[in-house]
Amino acid sequence: MPGILGNLVANYRSHIERQANRAFLEGVMAACALVASADGEISFGERVRVDQILQTLEKLKVFDPHEGVNIFNEYTDLILEHPATGHETAFLAMEKIAREPENGALMVRICIAVSEADGDNKLADQIEIVTLCSRLGLDPTDCGLYIDKSPDDILDR
Repeated sequence: MPGILGNLVANYRSHIERQANRAFLEGVMAACALVASADGEISFGERVRVDQILQTLEKLKVFDPHEGVNIFNEYTDLILEHPATGHETAFLAMEKIAREPENGALMVRICIAVSEADGDNKLADQIEIVTLCSRLGLDPTDCGLYIDKSPDDILDR
């Protein structure tokens, strides 16, 4: 009997943890989608990086990675098909979790990781991340963005 009770308690705790972290999953996938779609296409490297994020972050490990990928795909599809609506929908999901400062900073660092997935720093990605910082009230220099480089240096990448 203790085995069955233990399993029930573990399942219950897992369910509660998923519910508590659901908004975080939605916000992070929305942020990843914004950056990945900034140049108009989603690369294989960006998709792999999203998978790595889903499997690495403690708050996201409680979810099936396919669930996260599906959310990411929904946001990217919406952003690419209806840019204004897609951006606003993604920002709303991100703002829900960015009320906690550490979540906002973590989300921006995740976006930087997605933008660097292909080994280059695209200007469109950088602009999207700086816009995200502005919308969340974060200082881009605190997030490690390439603020100290000239626009010409960024464009050469």
